[in-house]
Amino acid sequence: MESVWHSTAKKPCFESLKNDIKVDVLIIGGGIMGILCAHALGSAGVNYALVEAGEICGGITKNTTAKVTFQHGLIYDKLIRTFGKESALMYLEANMRALDKYRELCQDIDCDFEARDSFVYSTDDMQRLEKEAETLNSLGIPAELVSKPSIPLSVVGAVKVTGQAQFHPLKFLYAIAKDLKIFENTKVLELTADGAITNCGKIRARKIIVATHFPFINKHGFYFVKMYQHRSYVLALENASQPNGIYVDEAEKGLSFRNHGNLLLLGGGSHRTGKKGGGWQELEAFARLNYPKSRVIYRFATQDCMTLDGIPYVGRYSPRTENLYVATGFNKWGMTSAMAAADILCGEIIGKKSQYAEVFSTSRSILRPQLSINAVETLTNLLTPTAPRCPHLGCALKYNKQEHSWDCPCHGSRFTENGKLIDNPATDDKKM
Repeated sequence: MESVWHSTAKKPCFESLKNDIKVDVLIIGGGIMGILCAHALGSAGVNYALVEAGEICGGITKNTTAKVTFQHGLIYDKLIRTFGKESALMYLEANMRALDKYRELCQDIDCDFEARDSFVYSTDDMQRLEKEAETLNSLGIPAELVSKPSIPLSVVGAVKVTGQAQFHPLKFLYAIAKDLKIFENTKVLELTADGAITNCGKIRARKIIVATHFPFINKHGFYFVKMYQHRSYVLALENASQPNGIYVDEAEKGLSFRNHGNLLLLGGGSHRTGKKGGGWQELEAFARLNYPKSRVIYRFATQDCMTLDGIPYVGRYSPRTENLYVATGFNKWGMTSAMAAADILCGEIIGKKSQYAEVFSTSRSILRPQLSINAVETLTNLLTPTAPRCPHLGCALKYNKQEHSWDCPCHGSRFTENGKLIDNPATDDKKM
């Protein structure tokens, strides 16, 4: 199970830490978030180091569908209703700036960056589409309703936004990572008052950024309450008709479409990690019906941290951790979200607070309906008298038949059949 990105990009290699070092900023995690933070800090002249427990981009980042857009589903009408128009506009502008930054950086990087129109479609709710198009236009974004998008589904329409993009994420990240101060195979074992202890030595740092997809420190921030993980699947199909842009369903369990060269990337089959879902079987059935001459070239899966209100958490890890920062909960939109978060955190560290920081604050209210759902899920699985248990917080693991893994329905940790850790927030292998 290897993604098209992982199979078609050459990764630079980095040594592990060889001795104790001292830096201004330590970044923990070598996915897209950590690499963009390192790039931003380095460009600002900050002395930093990035440590990755394995290899860079070896986790969630390599399995994204890499849609570079500020059109994050039908989110803007919801943001206005929840937070007000000013906050919705700040969220939009932060992601627009992120898209512009990708355009700028990709001018000098061979990473298949292509301008694409973006479409959010619905199979049954024209009223929501109309409201979102109206909202986007009120925020200054020309959006139009399209009645017949170029995907093989019966839909009521789609909201179209022009000038978005797609690219090869690993070609991009490997290109900017090659000149960064990165230590691979360097696992953080413990945070200290003045830095961190790794399996390869101690790193003294004034400030620390946790960029590990799901934050691994439980005693601060309560991210295990504020987030859950959602798993989704992708088939890369040859001999399938190409869409004329990037498409996502407004429904959580719908399908997504984009091309990469002569391949169609069909996404979907999603479910909460640890729960049952359609998986690749759902996508294969759709492909047989709608692309009968197609052939599966790659299949891969990913998972996303989902927040209580649809906005990432970016900023101080908690109110009590003055020099500890985090960026997490990208809600399936990690490309622009990570770039926006890197800009916000870099500004915090160099003393130039971003105007967008408050929208992404880690201290905003958690009194949202999703909180109760997360709490019930956690309590249910804590009380389930089965083995094995997740070493993160002790929830009962569920067997994933499609991927032959043990998955945690509480917080999304995943393990191989032999107990080897696949995805965090757990930090160690599970004894089976």
